[in-house]
Amino acid sequence: MTRRGHLYKITSLTAAALMTFLAGCSSNSLSSLPTATPQPSLTKNINQYKYLIGPGDALTIFVWGNPEISGGYIVRPDGMLSTSLVDDVLASGRTPTELARSLEAQLAEYVRDPIVSVIVNGFVGPYSEQVRVIGEAQQPMAINYRENMTLLDVMVAVGGLTDFADGNDARLIRVIGGQQKAFALSLGDLLRDGDIRRNVDILPGDIIIIPEAWF
Repeated sequence: MTRRGHLYKITSLTAAALMTFLAGCSSNSLSSLPTATPQPSLTKNINQYKYLIGPGDALTIFVWGNPEISGGYIVRPDGMLSTSLVDDVLASGRTPTELARSLEAQLAEYVRDPIVSVIVNGFVGPYSEQVRVIGEAQQPMAINYRENMTLLDVMVAVGGLTDFADGNDARLIRVIGGQQKAFALSLGDLLRDGDIRRNVDILPGDIIIIPEAWF
């Protein structure tokens, strides 16, 4: 099975499970998210967001004064990283700085006072940080979360709505306090009518579900 086919299968299964979850949620029972704002909200502090490394990320690891053990590496599917002198170190879920400090601790066995820099070149991120869009988007996909990301940013990334989308019946699923909660979205008003009041802040791990319209 190709990577595209595998992704489509996973997306279909995820959509089916989430549609079941939403079956009991009527439009009137769902809360609306607050409009996007450049100021920190009650649910997040945008000034504190730090990128977390995930499986598939491409990293450049530079050990100062030791070019022979520096180089480019890919984080394995299990979240681990193997370098020239370190067989296995956990990379997934850590910031680049945290990974650098961990590598320094392990390299100290071989290198005197190692100084390590970690640069992320290809961003994938852990699943918990990704924003997923399924249903009637032009290009349903998982998107790596970016600081200050809004609903409009996400919809631009997926190419907008299809001609068959019921944008004003879209839903956002967010985990709050360990529980999934559904919120109403007005994508039709935002994208087709230009009502910027319908733009909302997006958080890492959010899932956006866009249903098909019933004609």
